[in-house]
Amino acid sequence: MIRYLSGKIIKAEQGTLVVLAGGVGYEVLLPEIVWQEVERKKADLTNIELHISFHQTQQQPKPVLIGFNTEIELEFFEQLITVKDIGPVTAAKCLTLPVPVIARAIEDRDVGTVMKLRGIGRRKADMIISELHGKVGKYALLKKEEIQPAAIDQDVRKQVIEVLVKQLGHSRTEAIAMVDKALERNPAVQTPEALFEEVYRGTKG
Repeated sequence: MIRYLSGKIIKAEQGTLVVLAGGVGYEVLLPEIVWQEVERKKADLTNIELHISFHQTQQQPKPVLIGFNTEIELEFFEQLITVKDIGPVTAAKCLTLPVPVIARAIEDRDVGTVMKLRGIGRRKADMIISELHGKVGKYALLKKEEIQPAAIDQDVRKQVIEVLVKQLGHSRTEAIAMVDKALERNPAVQTPEALFEEVYRGTKG
C-alpha cells in the first residue's frame, strides 16, 4: 500500500497530478484544499511530497491515490470515509473548506456549514454529523491560517457581479454586497458556478 509519494510533477490538471517517482508515473487525485495549495506554489513547484490514501476494491479495481499535504489532512479524510455512503472519491471532492472549519461544524452540529461541502446535501450532512460528532475535535484545533483557501480569481468575482447586474436585474451595489457576503461565508469557492450557488444560498436566509 502506498502511503507517501515524493517525485516530479509531470502533469497537472484541475484536481489531478501525475507524479514521476522511481520511473513510474502515479496519477493522484487532489481534494480542493490540496489543489489550492499546489496552485499557490505552482510557479516554484517542480517536485512534490504527498501523504497518500490508497484505495482499490473488487468493485473499483483501478487503484485510486488521493494526496494530501499533511498527515493531519489525511487523518481527517480517513475519518470522513468511515461515514456510510461517503466513499473516497466523494470525500475527496467534498473537501472544499479547510479541515478545521469542517471539523468545527461537525462538533457544533452546524448542518448549514457541512452542506456547503461540494456534493453534500441535507441527508449526507446529517449522517456526517451523526457519525463523526465527538470524534473530530482534534482537527478543529488545527490552525486555520495554515490551510487558508486561495483567494478567488477577481475575474470570477467580476463575472458573477456582471451577470447579476446585466442579466438578473440587480443593482451593482446589491450585486457586490451579495457576492462579497457569499465569499465571506465560503472563501473556498473558485468557479463562477460555485459562487452563484453560494450567492443563492444567501438569498434563502
